[in-house]
Amino acid sequence: MSFKTLIIINLLLILASLGTGVFYLRKDGDEQTRVVKTLTIRVILSFSLIALIVAGYLMGEIRPHGIQ
Repeated sequence: MSFKTLIIINLLLILASLGTGVFYLRKDGDEQTRVVKTLTIRVILSFSLIALIVAGYLMGEIRPHGIQ
């Protein structure tokens, strides 16, 4: 798999975690342990997204666009 595919999958997982957190926030009310778990998962996925972008840049798989 290429880095771009992994980045897109990671972004979709972040969005799914966000949606799950909103669902649990609306459903559970005062009991927010599942909301905290989904927030933790979302933070870990965000850090892995940053790591993927940096690794892809350092390996030359991802190149920035120049200002025209």
